Amino acid sequence: MTALCETMRRSRGHDLLRFLTCGSVDDGKSTLIGRLLHDCALIYDDQLETLERESRRFGTTGGDIDFSLLLDGLEDERQQRITIDVAYRFFATAARSFVVADTPGHEQYTRNMATGASTCDLAVLLVDARNGIVAQTRQHAFVCSLLGIRHLVLAVNKMDLIGFAESRFVEIAANFSQFASSLDAPEASAIPLSALMGDNVTRRSDRMPWYQGPTLLEHLETIQITRGGDKQPLRFPVQWVNRPNGEFRGFSGTVVSGSIAPGDLVLVAGSGRSTRVREIVTFDGLIERAEAGAAVTLRLADEIDIARGDLLADPRDPPEFVDQFAAHVIWMSEHRMVPGRSYLLKIGTRTVPATITALKHRVDVGTLAHLADKSLALNDIGFCNLSTAAPVAFDPYIQNRDTGGFILIDRLTNETAGAGMIAFGLRRASNIHWQSLTVGHEERAALKGQAPAVLWLTGLSGAGKSTIADLVEKQLLAAGRHTMLLDGDNVRHGLNRDLGFTDVDRVENIRRVGEVAKLMAEAGLIVICSFISPFRAERQMVRALIEPTAFFEIFIDAPIDECIRRDPKGLYAKARAGQIPNFTGVDSPYEAPEAPELRLGTLEIPPEDAAAQIIETLRRRRII
Repeated sequence: MTALCETMRRSRGHDLLRFLTCGSVDDGKSTLIGRLLHDCALIYDDQLETLERESRRFGTTGGDIDFSLLLDGLEDERQQRITIDVAYRFFATAARSFVVADTPGHEQYTRNMATGASTCDLAVLLVDARNGIVAQTRQHAFVCSLLGIRHLVLAVNKMDLIGFAESRFVEIAANFSQFASSLDAPEASAIPLSALMGDNVTRRSDRMPWYQGPTLLEHLETIQITRGGDKQPLRFPVQWVNRPNGEFRGFSGTVVSGSIAPGDLVLVAGSGRSTRVREIVTFDGLIERAEAGAAVTLRLADEIDIARGDLLADPRDPPEFVDQFAAHVIWMSEHRMVPGRSYLLKIGTRTVPATITALKHRVDVGTLAHLADKSLALNDIGFCNLSTAAPVAFDPYIQNRDTGGFILIDRLTNETAGAGMIAFGLRRASNIHWQSLTVGHEERAALKGQAPAVLWLTGLSGAGKSTIADLVEKQLLAAGRHTMLLDGDNVRHGLNRDLGFTDVDRVENIRRVGEVAKLMAEAGLIVICSFISPFRAERQMVRALIEPTAFFEIFIDAPIDECIRRDPKGLYAKARAGQIPNFTGVDSPYEAPEAPELRLGTLEIPPEDAAAQIIETLRRRRII
């Protein structure tokens, strides 16, 4: 204990190296870190006692200590002898301080591995000397490269199981070097070791005299990492507008790159407005300069409009500010990525709605080949074009991780759907601007004696949507109202004749119809839309698109068994016979509305009564 405390005390002030261990299942990642901490005398006595006890209960090393259990903190991890979550450990030697992320090896947890890699400077990729380079090794190396890690160490583990054969190590190292040369990683080295027995981890192995390179610890202690955060231009994402009273107005956040001092000129990215820093406030008082990594509050010389999510930058080297860009995306959701679907994009401290407009290609991580595809599945990596609802400020990820990285959030579940690294902005639409018009939807609707609205009828095939929609339009027409009915089958004969029934095509089908409905509502019409529209995300997207025009989600509710019994078009019979793939309710899901404006159960009421309820709702809401 005393030696540990003394080492930690002496290490204060040394530079910090963040690194991760990754690789395939059972290659020895957790064992390696446990051995590293043990041999550096960095395990507390009570931890060692617990480790010895857990080794007897869960271990796989006979009577010896199972070092892998030191980082596998979850009960499931210990019982299954795998790493599931990312385990972080701080440790220090006399030469350097470290934060190590022990990441899972199973392919299903690649998203966890990517999370661990996002803040690291170096990656230790473990391979089993018996198996050599495998697909997971290549995938992890590629992900590390995408996430900006420029230093890779191939730890060829379990050399004791192949008799410490030099020829096998040379073969594996050569294979990895060939693959790494195609990655954006300027430094890749290989070290033969046995994590279980401690060879070449912290001490040189007498059983591998042919290896003349450094041990793993020596390599970690001496490698030169160039971050360049202070040499990059100033980037300060505003986290919070600090207004404790009427006399104080400051902007709180963290300097992610560059530095700032009182008197320096700063630009509010995208606005063209600039001002000077009046003072820099911290919990301990005023300071004369804030470097990268400092959490501070800036007080500015001028009262200009700044809000959370804005980016303060060096006016001599401003970031890009566009609403379209290209990026690599690592997909992290069980639900496939669908171009055209609306997500929330969080970049820095700003969150905006965003859409993946195109998947340019999917990357085969084994060969790095670019493959044509329409969507991404869990752990897939693709190169995509994205469009945001409002311009965002960014730097290419290769230049600045903090301002070039983003996450995509599922708008319904609030789960992280993907992580992205921006490559470059797209300026193809930079010469297009909104044209101001004198006549708007209110004037057009007033001429017709009504308010514009979109009635969105959703439900399973056979629930009665088309019948009810037709009755509603007939009654509105009889009352002298101006309408347009968009029916799911009819638009597929023209506007959407090029679309099929995959999830990707369904999303694009609804996106197009939503845009058409918006245009018709702006013409002052009452637009009646009858579409299965099976996904909540797309119905929510149309709602957001239509606002502030009145939008009514109307759930035409009928049980699937009743819809199959009715089967007015014979579609269920064909779908169950395998003649119609991806049919909603049979082999494609329907996500029922959770809070529709109207729910009309067609088992309970006839179509005429359902139509009457819709008309009454329009009167009550003063649409007609």
